[in-house]
Amino acid sequence: MAKNENPEHCAVILAGGRGTRFWPRSRKRTPKQLLNIVSDKSMLRETVDRIGPLFSANRIWAVTNQDQVAAVRRELRRVPHAQILSEPIGRNTTAAIAVAAIHLAQKHPNAVMAVLPADHYIANTARYRRIVRAAMNLASVPGNLVVLGIPPTRPETGFGYIERNAAAAPQNGIAVYRVKKFTEKPDQARARQYVASGRYFWNAGMFFWHVSTFLDCLRKFLPKTWDAMQKLRQSIGTPAYSRALRRIYPRLENVSVDYAIMEPSTQDGARERVFVLPAAIGWSDIGSWSAVYELLARSKNQNVTNVLSFALNAAGNFIWTPGKFTAIVGLNGLVVVDTADALLICPRDRTQDVSKVVKWLEENRREDLL
Repeated sequence: MAKNENPEHCAVILAGGRGTRFWPRSRKRTPKQLLNIVSDKSMLRETVDRIGPLFSANRIWAVTNQDQVAAVRRELRRVPHAQILSEPIGRNTTAAIAVAAIHLAQKHPNAVMAVLPADHYIANTARYRRIVRAAMNLASVPGNLVVLGIPPTRPETGFGYIERNAAAAPQNGIAVYRVKKFTEKPDQARARQYVASGRYFWNAGMFFWHVSTFLDCLRKFLPKTWDAMQKLRQSIGTPAYSRALRRIYPRLENVSVDYAIMEPSTQDGARERVFVLPAAIGWSDIGSWSAVYELLARSKNQNVTNVLSFALNAAGNFIWTPGKFTAIVGLNGLVVVDTADALLICPRDRTQDVSKVVKWLEENRREDLL
């Protein structure tokens, strides 16, 4: 058991994403969370090590997919194989959390769940753990839904936002606010208003609740998925489970937990039970190669490379060319990522478009490059 670990506290790590904006390094079997993007460890391993003082390996669960399950099990050798769950098909975060919840309800009926992404960066790990402890304590009260809110640093249009309401009682010295509403990906003008108001946080997708609270919300807001999960639950631990999962899972609603659970929970008169804890923890979703550059660059216009390199009249470049001496002459603000079978070259301000390369490869059935 980890130091000061509560035996009813469990972490569920969502590790099934593809990370298409990190092509050509990120592939179906080696997606972003399994890559060493900002250190010598994979993003998944960084996530597990970060929460290690709070959750021992036998209290950690992961949800991934069939392409990645073997690699995730290799990466998380101390986590029991039965706690690394595989989706037969991607059905968004609500389904992934739901399948973890029914397993937890079966094994730990009083579990309090921390639902965490597998591929984020957090600089201040000590403060992060302190906030997670506070969130878990608050979430242990049945009916409470808790989310971490990242203080915004810019009018970002690619994130969801959380509007805070009145302050609630602090938890272990950590501020707590009731949530007024969730808003998904505003336009630029509205994002500027949100940041200027001081009332909004970025939604980093870190949620906390009692397992019974989540399942009650699922029954209330997505009754078909709840009913399907109850049928699937009956087969857990039996030879029929895999067959039932393959039959049931593709029919689940394809919807994020933000839309399915969090947003309606602030609109049905129960918003007094939805809370946000401000989390100034040096967070980044590391959503693109440009974000990696911004995280690793120690000074303005520095060239960031992973190899011995020479730069002449070149600045602000991110170069990942393993095993090759790289010379950069007269180039500014580029991303260059070299792998055995593919080469990416693009301006740093266009790295969000890398996912379009993956889409083109899919349309042209280039499975060898996916």
